[in-house]
Amino acid sequence: MSDAMTDLSHLRQWIGRSETLNDEITRAPVRALNATLDLPEIEISEGMRLPPLWHWLYFLPAHRQSELGPDGHARRGGFLPPVPLQRRMWAGGQFEFHAPLRVGDQVKRVSTIDDVAIKDGRTGRLVFVKVRHELFRAGHTGPAITEFHDIVYREAKRPGDAEPAPTPAQAGPPWQRNVEPDDVLLFRYSALTFNGHRIHYDRDYVTKVEGYPGLVVHGPLIATLLIDLVRRQAPNREIASFQFKAVRPTFDGKSFSLNGAPSPDGRSVGLWAADHEGWLTMQATAALT
Repeated sequence: MSDAMTDLSHLRQWIGRSETLNDEITRAPVRALNATLDLPEIEISEGMRLPPLWHWLYFLPAHRQSELGPDGHARRGGFLPPVPLQRRMWAGGQFEFHAPLRVGDQVKRVSTIDDVAIKDGRTGRLVFVKVRHELFRAGHTGPAITEFHDIVYREAKRPGDAEPAPTPAQAGPPWQRNVEPDDVLLFRYSALTFNGHRIHYDRDYVTKVEGYPGLVVHGPLIATLLIDLVRRQAPNREIASFQFKAVRPTFDGKSFSLNGAPSPDGRSVGLWAADHEGWLTMQATAALT
């Protein structure tokens, strides 16, 4: 990697860059995600409230095929900084739900690069990019959703690199649900979010190029399923805010668990996902009203 590309001051030139996209909350993606998550069939009508995190079905990255890099993502150096590290993951996010989005809404999303940071970890250099998304409904003032999206870039895995020690997940949660992440589920979610990242559907690429043992389950899919756990267990409560952090990759072929533990006052829920061996893979918190 060249000094220019790894220099923090160079990458930090992207801080403050923004882009604006417009979209409509249409019915077909809602129907498709409802089926993908294996939820009961529902009637989707004009004005129906969009469940939390289902806004990820919109503002999809419609890059031309010739603009994609070898990993299936858009080539670096457009809106996002040109980080020259091979492995890219969705590390976490924070959300404030100010007002509901509804089917039929015309929505504008303003995205801004909030921060770029470089750190040296045990497995090499890491670059963290924080993006702020604000979603505005036509005819309303103030954002309906404020989202912070944390992206981490890592160096390619090298022979002999040690993986970070796993953390045991909390046992005996009040709420729990198991999910079987097969390759069909991952393909459908990739298609719904127009996510070309090959780690989620190309087994040869993910194992031979990026060095993972299997297809990687999307972090946003796990986060959506954790919020769905709250909706199942507390159907009469509203989610005011949500935050999640990816701790360890989850791979297809083995079930993983979604877990929740409400606070004593019932105003929040601690959430986490664990793999088939009981290792913590995601931590999250939802604030309820």
